[in-house]
Amino acid sequence: MKKVKLIIAAAAMLSLVSSPAVYADGFAPGEGLYVGGFASGEMGLVQAKVTTLGVEADAQSRHDGGTFENVDGGLGLSGVTGGILGGYGYRMGDMYAGLEGEHSWGDVKFKVTSTVGVQVSGGAPDTCKINCGGDIQAITEIEATKLWTGGLFGRLGYYVNPDTLLAFKGGVLVSKFNAKVKGTTDYTEDYYGGGPSFGASLSSRVTAIDPNLSVRIGAVYTDFLTASVFGIGGSGGGKTTTNRSGHDSEVTGSALSARIGLQYSFFDINSLF
Repeated sequence: MKKVKLIIAAAAMLSLVSSPAVYADGFAPGEGLYVGGFASGEMGLVQAKVTTLGVEADAQSRHDGGTFENVDGGLGLSGVTGGILGGYGYRMGDMYAGLEGEHSWGDVKFKVTSTVGVQVSGGAPDTCKINCGGDIQAITEIEATKLWTGGLFGRLGYYVNPDTLLAFKGGVLVSKFNAKVKGTTDYTEDYYGGGPSFGASLSSRVTAIDPNLSVRIGAVYTDFLTASVFGIGGSGGGKTTTNRSGHDSEVTGSALSARIGLQYSFFDINSLF
C-alpha cells in the first residue's frame, strides 16, 4: 500500500513539474490557429473627379462643361476603429507563412459644410426667387462615414527571436461607406469601395501572462480605387447612375491605419498527425 501511495505522489509531483514546462513552450506569435482584436487610429484622403458636358438650356441655367478634379491632396478622412482578426500561421524554422482575415468598425469620416447652399442642379440661379422655372437643388453639407471594413490577407514573416515575429501581409479590403447630403432635399446612400491593401506588424509573446498570448503593433495601407457617385444630391434621390450622357462623378481615396492589439494562439493542425 505504501508503494502505491509513493507512486501516486511521485506521479503528482512529476505532473506539477512537467506541466509548467510544457505550458511555457506554448506557441510562437502567429503560430497555429489564432484569434485577436485591435484598436486603431485611421487617416486618409478622399479625392473627387467630376466630368460634365455642361447645360445649354437657356441663358439663366447655362453652365460650361469640363473636368474638375483633386490632383494633389483631397478631403481629410480620420477617425478611430476597432476590429477582430483570425488566421492560421505555420512556422518553418525562423521563417513564417500564413493566412489572415479581419473585420473592423468605426467612425472614420469627413464632412464638408457651407453656410450658403451650393447649387448642383436645377434651372434658375439662387438670385431668382419666383416664377423663374427650373428645379433648384442646393447642398449645404456632405458627410461620408466608413461603416465597416473586411478582407483577407496572405502573410510572410521572420522570427527575430523565438518570442518576436516581424510579418508583412498583402490582400484585399472592402469597405462600406454611408454618404449623407443636406440641402434643398436631404439624401443618404451607401457605397462600397475596396482595393489592394498592404501591412506590416510586429508581434511579441507575453510569457508572463500566457505564452500563447502576443501583443501586436502594426500599420495597414488601403487603396480604395474608384467608385462612381453620380446622382448624389440630385433629384433622382441619390440613385447612382454611371456616365449618363457624358456626365460622371467619381471618388477615390486611400487610408492608413495604425494599430495595436492582442492575439492568442490555441491550436496547431500538426498536432493531429
